[in-house]
Amino acid sequence: MKTDPASSGRKGRKGRITSHAPYLSCAMNELETERLSMVEHDLLRRGVRSEAVLDAMRRVPRHRFVPEALRTQAYSDSPLPIGEQQTISQPFIVALMVQAAQLSRYDRVLEIGTGSGYGAAVLATIAAHVDTIERLASLANHARDTLAELGYLNVDVHVADGTLGLPERAPFDAIITTAASPDIPDGFKAQLGVGGRLIIPVGPQREHQTLIRITRRTESRFETQDLCSVQFVPLIGAYGWQTD
Repeated sequence: MKTDPASSGRKGRKGRITSHAPYLSCAMNELETERLSMVEHDLLRRGVRSEAVLDAMRRVPRHRFVPEALRTQAYSDSPLPIGEQQTISQPFIVALMVQAAQLSRYDRVLEIGTGSGYGAAVLATIAAHVDTIERLASLANHARDTLAELGYLNVDVHVADGTLGLPERAPFDAIITTAASPDIPDGFKAQLGVGGRLIIPVGPQREHQTLIRITRRTESRFETQDLCSVQFVPLIGAYGWQTD
């Protein structure tokens, strides 16, 4: 709900504005209602069943991770632009990928492609610790500030080439890639611990890709499962797509 700053406060005696709290509370309640409705209609009804994931999606305020001009659309089930020709993924895809990662509260997670920081917040609500890599410093800095403001203390944001992973902090229990790769970087598989899960969209740029889960069963054996068709921005870097 949008309010007019010049008229949204209460006027007390002598016409002095004394409080904006009831109006701000009303706006926040409306956003919370939209968030809960999004979980019910766009996640539960489409097959997201993990209670941990549903709880995280109910708790993380997506409206804080989108540009202010788009906050009225924050709980629509659609990607939204966040600048630098990047987007925040639609809530269903975020929930689907996190559910596919089969996280526990003890897990250490690597996210490739921080973007707005929303995905990292969802992961951090479930897992013990999240390292997230963003190649664009402007997005990384904004995401870091937003996550800190909201109290997500178990997230570290790194500015780097995400296609290299983060070998100095490996092994990880799960790696989630939020951009599409032409194939699977070997470094990602090497940085999974035994039993770890890699969730990654693989396929051509600007077309539909396949979301894949790779599970490391032993030091040398990996199991691959196709999950669904998706469409993501390209993963740019040494082992991904090259910039134009």
